[in-house]
Amino acid sequence: MARRAFFSFHYDADNWRAAQIRNMRLIEGNRPATDNDWESIKRGGDRAIEKWINDQMQGKSVVIVLIGSGTAGRKWIDYEIKKAWSDRKGLFGIYIHNLLNRNGFQSRKGKNPFGEFTFNNRPFSDIINSYDFPYSDSKMIYACIRSKMADWIEEAINIRARYS
Repeated sequence: MARRAFFSFHYDADNWRAAQIRNMRLIEGNRPATDNDWESIKRGGDRAIEKWINDQMQGKSVVIVLIGSGTAGRKWIDYEIKKAWSDRKGLFGIYIHNLLNRNGFQSRKGKNPFGEFTFNNRPFSDIINSYDFPYSDSKMIYACIRSKMADWIEEAINIRARYS
């Protein structure tokens, strides 16, 4: 079965890193917003942002949270996590701090964004997988993501089905 994904990430800080993962073309993802699109959506206020997220998530099998240094606790990422769980979508995270940004720099590791949520008094961070890497070479991380993404998606969908 073909899987479709919604990518959740801190746009300003991690758009470049997210594009690296999206450009792998391993799964069909949501149409990326350009800088101009995103600015236009934001000008519409919270309702416009929520509508855009809802529209983009529709028909997706899984939500992939790309975890950068400032991902945890962001209003719209939190909304996307809650919506993914509520809509019974597969959900998982990938730490992207060691992928290079457009200037060739890595960033510091961010906090797990799933730690703020619970299901039946159990933290999401104990239920939902977040993948980090034992090395810091950006090319090795990129290769690992490429080789494991399909398995991670299926695992996330299976995990969510167990908690219905």
